[in-house]
Amino acid sequence: MNIETNGIKIRFDEKTLAFTFQKEEGGVWKWDKDYAPYLECEEGKILFADAGEIRHQEYRTGTGLGILSTYCGFPREGGQAAYEFQTLVWVETVTQDVFCEWIPVKEEGLKVKKVFWPGPMEFDEKRQDWYTLITQRQGMLIPNTWEVALKPLVFDGFFGTAGAYMPWFAQVRGREGYLAICTTPWNAGYQAQHPAGGPYTHIAMRFEPSLGKMDYRRVARYTFLEDCDHNDICKVYRDYADQEGRLRTLEEKAVRNPSIDRLIGCAILHRGIKTFVHPDSDFFDKEKPEKNNNLTTFAQREKEIQVFHDMGVEKLYLHLDGWAEPGYDNCHPDYGPACEAAGGWEGMRSLVDTMHSYGYLFGIHDQYRDFYLTAPSFDENLACRLIDGTIPRHCRWAGGPQSYLCGTQSIHFLRRNFEALKKAGIALDCAYLDVFTCNEGDECDNPMHRMTRRECYEERCRCFEYLLNNGILSSSEEVNDWAVPSLVFCHYAPQEFMMHEAGEPKQALPVPLYNLVYHDCVIQPWMMDQVSEKEDYMLYALLNGGAPYLIRDGAYPNIDGAFEGGQETVLKEQIARASVVAKFHEKVGKCQMVRHEFVNGDPNIQKTVFSNGVGVQVDFEKQQYEILENQK
Repeated sequence: MNIETNGIKIRFDEKTLAFTFQKEEGGVWKWDKDYAPYLECEEGKILFADAGEIRHQEYRTGTGLGILSTYCGFPREGGQAAYEFQTLVWVETVTQDVFCEWIPVKEEGLKVKKVFWPGPMEFDEKRQDWYTLITQRQGMLIPNTWEVALKPLVFDGFFGTAGAYMPWFAQVRGREGYLAICTTPWNAGYQAQHPAGGPYTHIAMRFEPSLGKMDYRRVARYTFLEDCDHNDICKVYRDYADQEGRLRTLEEKAVRNPSIDRLIGCAILHRGIKTFVHPDSDFFDKEKPEKNNNLTTFAQREKEIQVFHDMGVEKLYLHLDGWAEPGYDNCHPDYGPACEAAGGWEGMRSLVDTMHSYGYLFGIHDQYRDFYLTAPSFDENLACRLIDGTIPRHCRWAGGPQSYLCGTQSIHFLRRNFEALKKAGIALDCAYLDVFTCNEGDECDNPMHRMTRRECYEERCRCFEYLLNNGILSSSEEVNDWAVPSLVFCHYAPQEFMMHEAGEPKQALPVPLYNLVYHDCVIQPWMMDQVSEKEDYMLYALLNGGAPYLIRDGAYPNIDGAFEGGQETVLKEQIARASVVAKFHEKVGKCQMVRHEFVNGDPNIQKTVFSNGVGVQVDFEKQQYEILENQK
């Protein structure tokens, strides 16, 4: 079958069920020859082609033209399953975008776990100018010639997690490419394969159930570009995000919360008060029990703040872990009162008052997902319940045994706790709600508070909005597309390689895909470690126009990018380095990143330019940087 409208040609092979696309006189994009669309079910792998009845027809509306296919009558033990679905691949005439829609019609007889459709594009030439863009953390560019194999994706490439800050991927060959956006990303992800040395990268989407059912139409949107690079692709997505209402800039957010302007240009200090590791925690050290617990008083932290002030630190934000009595990552959501052994509410107030007297900003770590069994409020009826009736549990973090608090309950505990902080006289500038923007959304099948994954993301944003409505700047662990309207800043938005030990081969060229879309929307602190003689993370902080970490105490050893070792730096040097990055952040913090480039094609020399004409060029090999003015 062949259709053509407004310069877009689609060819459909009724035998292989594969599609081929072509835009005007551009090159042909076709699905990989070894791919066959299929369902992953509890009953096993079922090909679309296994359907007993398959029908195809041309589908025409007032806005486009496409091909509608119906699949039903799938074989199962003892007969046929009544399961039925449709696919619709059509061209929107005005935009020339191609939409691939998977539509459940009758969900009976099969228990679908994943739908692997639409297929990966054929992308099999060993050429450096053929590359794949994935939005795992800050962004990755994988040339087809890249020598390092791609590892399993974080969170299995699930959209809305650290595995995909944005629900899209793209491929470019020379100067032509395509952008694939999942417009229904809440229960979807992608899988990608790149073997060592290439010569290919295959990437495609998949769709997963919500509360056990496919339930609704799933959509992937393809935009074909005849002349593009990674900058152009990011700007196409930025336009899409703007049309969807997600592009909320810091300039706009600062109208509601003017203290955003005080946060821009701050050095970030990440410190803690109390650590207590539950004996049942995976992190409990049985051989050296004295390492499990430690305490720093509020007064000690206050003296430290005074030292930074005396050493000339002009703008500072303190993110304080473990400030409550149970200790870091314990007893959530029942976190409070302030740790008595560290000085209690009085000591905490004194610390905050001292910071404010210097014009510094203060914020706390908090958590409304991990639901600890040690919490006085723990109630299984409030925990996330799976569709089989079970309640997930584990013991990984410091607080020991836990389940997950249903997202519908988070806002109620948040309001309770922050009212207590207000009554205790703790004037918060910022608050960090842990894991919300890093981990996948949860689902809950408890009929008292049933919640889909999409609703979970909405509930997390409600928590951010509560903070903003109370004059508190909202933060979470990483960044994510769905959180942009309600998130001011984060803990970090690192390149993926920074989450592995120094010296480990990079799986791709690190590129600032997230920042090319959202730099002017969310403030991102950057690690500043000099991890070796050949790698200095300060250069990435500058390249990304981010805020600097002055000191970042890792909550747990050797995870989340907090590795032991690296080059030692004295405090005076740390302050000087942070000052360079902070001053650059003041210049560009609210500006759009308009361009990123490999200078003369050399990945060791990179440059970014911002909308006010300020730029920076870094040389990773020589470990040098240059601030640029009046860039076009």
